[in-house]
Amino acid sequence: MRRFVIPVLLGSLACVPWSFANSDANGPNPPTPQQNATASTSDNADLSVTTRTTASFLPPLPGVPLGKSTVIGGVIRSVDPVLDQITLGIYGGGKPMKILFDERTQFYRDGVKTPLDDMRPEDRASVETTLDGDNVFAISVHMLSRSPQGECEGQVLAFDPRNGEVTVRNTLSGEPIKLRVEPWTKIARMGQPAFASSVTGTSDLMRGALISIKFESDNKGNGVADQIAIQATPGSGFYFSGNVTYLDLHAGIIALTDPRDDSSYTVAFDPTRFPASRNLHEGSRVGVTASFNGKQYVATKLDVY
Repeated sequence: MRRFVIPVLLGSLACVPWSFANSDANGPNPPTPQQNATASTSDNADLSVTTRTTASFLPPLPGVPLGKSTVIGGVIRSVDPVLDQITLGIYGGGKPMKILFDERTQFYRDGVKTPLDDMRPEDRASVETTLDGDNVFAISVHMLSRSPQGECEGQVLAFDPRNGEVTVRNTLSGEPIKLRVEPWTKIARMGQPAFASSVTGTSDLMRGALISIKFESDNKGNGVADQIAIQATPGSGFYFSGNVTYLDLHAGIIALTDPRDDSSYTVAFDPTRFPASRNLHEGSRVGVTASFNGKQYVATKLDVY
């Protein structure tokens, strides 16, 4: 059988070059290599023009949202490539946070840049976030082999000195999280010299205090505070100066940006107590002496310059 099959195959193969060599009798000659190269160049040029024309109709990608960024540590629960959204289980408990991402988001695994497809549920991650309107947006996502670190800024809801557990309402998500405060946790006041110079400790973790925490997770996934910065405690006094960025005389609310720390502060005031407030408008230069009552800053003195 092999003797007959092989000649047939060879004969079939031998017909191929013969048919091309005699194509004049059956139709036009096939394109030469030079013609193929010219046609390929022309096709590529047309494709390039089409691509540029299509891209010209697409709006430019906006920059990363401006504003203060916060690092959130936790475990990725789910990835939705259709809605461009990840769900992050935050260390310390609380409701999982939904975080948006897009082409501007950078992804890393143990410090090495990686594609989005490398992100998987149950990955431990630190996510650098900022607010994009009302949504939480991921500037970068760092998948980590070790336990990730995170940050939380918010208001103390409770502190239990018996087990060293502090409950904080996270400003970013609005959800409460619980973190453990260890004897080695560093606690310090920050901000204006008169406030920052006072002695601090766990006694400052009173209900209503404004704090920011840097934390990491233990081997059970619980959040453990590494550093706690006390920003304000109920009854403490402050002085702010800067330009008015928002004003509501009816509600008695003023917001200003203090250039000394480039931070924005919202202060409640009684317009009837401060006649000078009638001259206020957005952009006015003001000086405000205020106290923090555990809910908001309240003006005790208001000067308009």
